[in-house]
Amino acid sequence: MKIALVTGANRGIGMEICRQLAQQDDVKVVATSRDVAKGQAAVKQLESEGLKVGYHQLDVTDPVSIEQCVRAVADEHGRIDILVNNAGIFPDKDAASSWPSVFDADVETMIRGMRTNVYGPMMLIQQVVPMMRKNKYGRIVNLSSGMGQLTHMNGGCPSYRLSKTSLNALTRILADELSGTNILVNTMCPGWVKTEMGGPGATRELPEGADTAIFLATLPDGGPSGQFYRDRQPFAW
Repeated sequence: MKIALVTGANRGIGMEICRQLAQQDDVKVVATSRDVAKGQAAVKQLESEGLKVGYHQLDVTDPVSIEQCVRAVADEHGRIDILVNNAGIFPDKDAASSWPSVFDADVETMIRGMRTNVYGPMMLIQQVVPMMRKNKYGRIVNLSSGMGQLTHMNGGCPSYRLSKTSLNALTRILADELSGTNILVNTMCPGWVKTEMGGPGATRELPEGADTAIFLATLPDGGPSGQFYRDRQPFAW
């Protein structure tokens, strides 16, 4: 069995990723969330569907929480084989405008976005990769966004855009430093999905948004690394 740790799993895409991974015959899923009650409720829902999913509390902005979570999962299961960095925030939603300009950007808001969307995944990866190296196997999936693309970068929502562009850069750095190992690191865009963040006007349902994460989390040995994907296909940086 592969052990998969999924962040931000109490709702939306994260919960759906847990659902689809738990449906795999050879994957044991550990769902995590900052809010314990919401995380446990999500796990209870998945269990009612006949799926076996573990749970552990995790605040990706807290180094102590990260260390404690990784240690607890490793103590229980012996390792972590798959890491899905799904937890994220859209910090610009707190601005006065629904589509804030970079000229009105608040640096503290930008820092908050980076802390959750970039530094959290990085700290988790730093904790998990030593286990993956030891076991000579690892799959890391970072959930990014088309709003982080440099190819089609537009204005507005600078805090979110900068954090997702940085997450893409982190993916490339990791893939290069892990070249030659069996640890594959990729990033993906789920598209505009009907979640609390995406809103009711979004064009994609949850299963569609989560599908590429499952594809990347279960890549065979020798699969791609350091790539950006959408709908299981390479996506422009």
